[in-house]
Amino acid sequence: MTKTLYELGEIPPLGVVPRQMYASVIRRERYGPPRDAFRTEVVDVPSVGRGQVLVMMMAAGVNYNNVWAALGRPLDVIKARQRHGDDTDFHIGGSEGSGVVWAVGDGVEQVRVGDEVVLSGCQWNESAADIRLGADPMTSLTQRVWGYESNFGSFAQFSVVDEYQCHPKPTRLTWAEAACYLLTGATAYRQLCGWDPHTVRPGDPVLIWGGAGGLGSMAIQIVRERGGIPVAVVSSEERGEHCVRLGARGYLLRGDYTHWGRLPDIDDDAASGAWMAEVRRFGKRFWEIVGARRSPRIVLEHSGQDTIPTSMYLCDNAGMVVICGGTTGYHADVDLRFLWMRQKRLQGSHFANTEQCRAITELVAAGRVDPCLSWTGTFEELGHAHQLMRDNAHPAGNMAVLVNAAEDGHTL
Repeated sequence: MTKTLYELGEIPPLGVVPRQMYASVIRRERYGPPRDAFRTEVVDVPSVGRGQVLVMMMAAGVNYNNVWAALGRPLDVIKARQRHGDDTDFHIGGSEGSGVVWAVGDGVEQVRVGDEVVLSGCQWNESAADIRLGADPMTSLTQRVWGYESNFGSFAQFSVVDEYQCHPKPTRLTWAEAACYLLTGATAYRQLCGWDPHTVRPGDPVLIWGGAGGLGSMAIQIVRERGGIPVAVVSSEERGEHCVRLGARGYLLRGDYTHWGRLPDIDDDAASGAWMAEVRRFGKRFWEIVGARRSPRIVLEHSGQDTIPTSMYLCDNAGMVVICGGTTGYHADVDLRFLWMRQKRLQGSHFANTEQCRAITELVAAGRVDPCLSWTGTFEELGHAHQLMRDNAHPAGNMAVLVNAAEDGHTL
């Protein structure tokens, strides 16, 4: 007889779907510090529709988007979904993970019950007019982040995803390693390899902000694999050494410089002069690390407000600053003289399409890129993990929590 609810780590017979499950839930009345926002609750297992897959989650990656979900800002994700007709009054986060295909809907052809998979973090409507006319799905008006903009993410015993979100789990990885690399890895891959002609070529210097974080750790390895020269910006010597171990030529310590934030008023000669002196000192240190007076052909950005002025100044003529976030703020200043006269490119980039997700997965499966799993927690530690991230106290690399995997093994 099928049980209504299985305990975490208690594995039902293959393909048997219970009515309820445990999930780590955020509710609007708990918005605030992540340590307090996440609570384990019992909810109904979501149903599977056409083209969808039910996955029994073994482990889940931890990313900054659910720090925002916990805080309820800059977007109240529950209210936003309710405006579009979703009547759920809770949020189950998690935008990447690893698990086992447990049930499939009509029309699913690429995966079968029992397959071990890793899950990518964006969804779109494959029947949308823009996609049918040839648009990259990541640019579709229907694109949304699974487990952030959409509900029922990986922080639960079971999750429903679209078929194209499933990628083969690299057999050499444990469940937690498989759960932690795809969001940061695919995001970095698209930034560095997805914006022709500004793709990493052999010998290209590349500046990587936040080099010791999950995104930066993956970016350093991708640049290294493509023959480029990765240079990281970090907050400590310890984090810098982490970057060097991954293949960075060297690192700059952000705390050694004082010019961060919005640009000074152009009419303030003293402040503008002080800013220019600092940014040139930063650039000189970059040249010293590269070993030549060569500016970065690509700058991998995500910090935004505090660093965009430096990125745009330092980027090489006809180079590209590619940005996927704004962790220090969204109102970043650009001195347009450097943009148009030096013919530089400021490119927005958001996660990755299916091809790019598969490309980074193949690099990881071949052992050419390491997932950089630095911390593995229990399901009950999800709030703690996001609090570490909120406080910038998390270890270098990527983090994950175990869901149904009682121990972090390689297979079910």
